[in-house]
Amino acid sequence: MIENPLISSAYSFAIACFGATTVFLFLQRQQVATQYRTAVTISGVVTLIACYHYCRIAYDYSLLRSTDSYRYVDWLLTVPLLLIEFILALRLSESETRSKSFLLSILAILMIVIGYKGEMAPVGSSDGLLYFILSCIPFIFILHQLFFGLSKSIEAQPASSKSLILNARNLIAITWFFYPVVYALRFTGFDPASPSIQIGYTIADIVAKSGLGIMVYSVSMRKTASGN
Repeated sequence: MIENPLISSAYSFAIACFGATTVFLFLQRQQVATQYRTAVTISGVVTLIACYHYCRIAYDYSLLRSTDSYRYVDWLLTVPLLLIEFILALRLSESETRSKSFLLSILAILMIVIGYKGEMAPVGSSDGLLYFILSCIPFIFILHQLFFGLSKSIEAQPASSKSLILNARNLIAITWFFYPVVYALRFTGFDPASPSIQIGYTIADIVAKSGLGIMVYSVSMRKTASGN
């Protein structure tokens, strides 16, 4: 593996984005109503975790070492939190918030753990394909919850913030679709360590974490302003 300046620049850009988002969210959390501060705080925690892991990814990449383990550790921590911050922004009942957060967190953890098992399998192997298929099952269930399980709750949101919430949900789905597509390319002989894949992963991470964090903050601000 030879260090590619485009990949190094992408990692540097990601660190800057995650760091700036973290500072912004932590400083602005006092601007939202009390009931939304946990959602904004978790958003900041997500970008803080991502910032740390991208520092480690960039460092290991500079030493020409594999960065896959750091990506999966990052996803194992941040993916469940991304779903929880979205649910908290909806301000559901306490019981529904608890049950949906638990369900989606378990599904996210299963998806990441099974996906990592497949990532560690030899490229193009039957084990890799099996784990890919298995990891898609919780992924599909997560999408089902976002678009159907939470549909009534989303429809009941205040008009001032409903469009933002819909956009946040769509953002999760669109950015997350990138990961199984790239994963599947392994079985066509595509090199997962190629610059296009690594830069693509990085862009998807920035949009999914910093992008969603800013949207959750915006939803919280709109609800705060309207008294909801």
